[in-house]
Amino acid sequence: MPLMLHAQNFRGLDQSPMDQAKFPPSNRVTEKVAIITYSRPQLKNRSFDDIVPKNKVWRTGANEATELRLFNDIEINNTTIAAGTYTLFTIPESEEITFIINKATNIWGAYRYNSENDILRFKVPINKAEESLEAFSIAFSENDEQAKIHFGWELVRFEVPFKVL
Repeated sequence: MPLMLHAQNFRGLDQSPMDQAKFPPSNRVTEKVAIITYSRPQLKNRSFDDIVPKNKVWRTGANEATELRLFNDIEINNTTIAAGTYTLFTIPESEEITFIINKATNIWGAYRYNSENDILRFKVPINKAEESLEAFSIAFSENDEQAKIHFGWELVRFEVPFKVL
């Protein structure tokens, strides 16, 4: 009896694949501090303003709300954030973005966002880049002992400095 092989049908693959940003970067041998898990929507001939609503809460990515998992306490904008799991939301405006850490977890999008669960909320300036990013991206950096979370999509860039406690 001949063996018949059929190719898998991969229709419906996620258009906004999941990714992680880790701090410190995984190439350093040290204790984990933070992992951000998020989905990476693509521009696909659209603009940031076409996709992300101005003056409304955004899940800061696609699909599930972006998750921040802390293995150590950190400080952002003079607020201590205890080790644990949180969601990240943002509210884009013309010149700045409100950055939010919320204690609710396992949320799809921003549909059930509740500001009563916010543990941090502050505004950061938007910077415009010269080079466009096709996929929404999050990365960590550490220069001169100042750690930062970087966010970028299309020409929009913003960053959130933090300190490991």
